[in-house]
Order: sequence, then C-alpha cells, then structure tokens
Amino acid sequence: MIRVEHVSKHFGGIRAVDDVSLEIEAGSITGLIGPNGAGKTTLFNIVAGHFPPTAGRVLLDGEDVTELEPHELFHKGLLRTFQIAHEFSTLTVLENLMVVPAHQPGEELRHTWFNFARVREVEAQVKERAREVIEFLEIPHLENELAGNLSGGQKKLLELGRTMMVDAKIVFLDEVGAGVNRTLLQTIARSIQRLNTERGYTFCLIEHDMDFVARLCDPVIVMAEGRLLTQGTVDQVMHNEDVIEAYLGTGRKHTRVAAV
Repeated sequence: MIRVEHVSKHFGGIRAVDDVSLEIEAGSITGLIGPNGAGKTTLFNIVAGHFPPTAGRVLLDGEDVTELEPHELFHKGLLRTFQIAHEFSTLTVLENLMVVPAHQPGEELRHTWFNFARVREVEAQVKERAREVIEFLEIPHLENELAGNLSGGQKKLLELGRTMMVDAKIVFLDEVGAGVNRTLLQTIARSIQRLNTERGYTFCLIEHDMDFVARLCDPVIVMAEGRLLTQGTVDQVMHNEDVIEAYLGTGRKHTRVAAV
C-alpha cells in the first residue's frame, strides 16, 4: 500500500532520514522501531505530507503522493496520529468525532439558511456513526466528557476513533502507547487488532513498548541513525546483533557475543 523509495531528509548538515526504502503491505500492522533520533517520526512526517523529502518519493497504492499536503492525503485515506494528542479540548468526545468527516453541508452558511433539513439529516448520520465509534472503543461513559478532561490514554483512544470517522486505508500511529496505563493500553491494542481484522485497516506504528509491538506487529522495521537497519518478525529483530548494538551502543554487541 505504501512504498517509500530512496527517501532522504536533510536539515542543514543533519541527515535525519538517509536514503530509506521500504514497503508497507496492505492489511498489515507494521511496526517501526529504533532508538531515539533514528528518524522514525521524520519519516512519518514525510509520508503524511507534513514536509517534503530532500530526495526520493512516496507512493500510495502506486500513485506518487510525495508532493501532496496532509489534507489531500486525508481524502485519499492516509491518516496519522501524533505522540501528543491533538484534541479539541473544549468539545466533548462525541463532538470531537463529529467534526472529522469532510464536506458536511452544515459547514456552508447557504445550506444552514436554505437547506436546513439536509444539514440536520447529515448531522444525525454523523452523530450515529460517532456513537458507534464510541461503543467500538469501549468508552460510552465518556461520550459527553470534555476532551480536555481526558487522561493521556483516553486522548489516544479518541485520536484512534477520529480515524474511524472516515474511510481510512492506512493509519500511521506515533507512539500510541506512550504514557498510557497497562489496562487502557490493552483496550487500544484490541481496537487496533479489530480495526485490522474486521475493517481491513492497514497500520504502521512507531512504538518503544516492545511487548505492545510483539502483540500487534508483523513485520517490524528497524531504523538507526536515519537509515533502515533491518526488518523481519519481532523475534528475528530482537535477536539481530545489529539491532542490539544500535540500542545498547557501540561495542556492546561484541561484548555480548564474547560473553555468550
């Protein structure tokens, strides 16, 4: 579904992403891991259209989307969440979901004046869909809670729910488990798995919690120092000596091997 071809991103003399090529298969839950500063979020930002690459290109279903803006990619079904949730804090959970679908007739003043029946009809449909999402995410008790009052984990669930309000093809999740308690993390994991198996969502997620990655992801892609290091199953990646060295530091690999 996504093909990244020889993508680089330079900030002055810093190569945040350096000639990375990878593929994300349709229907997969792909993990993207690596030590801090590996270039993972920068790569996410390039794929999601937040800034252009210095070199290379990104394809979605075979179409070159390298130059498209985030809102244009949104309409093509490519969505992303952020490590720090971006909720409308003074709106309720229900309202946060209802604002997501594009081209609602109530957004245009002329419709509110001359076609109010249509505005109310579409709003009722959107509200019904939002309530279905809330039930899916197992948070019906939060429907009328202001989003600003939610915990960090609940805000992550809300961000995931917003991707369900449109026909998403692929969702990029940036550290969806960061700062989330274990109980709520299980709810998030179940929701991602159900969206993948029941609704055909493709996911790519950045995550540092390896238990979370092991439960959800196959394959796992590893980045280090802006480059693609390796990819494979969780077990293959976690026993890869280059991955161990990237996480533990120069020289640790050889020490570990000698000790074994």
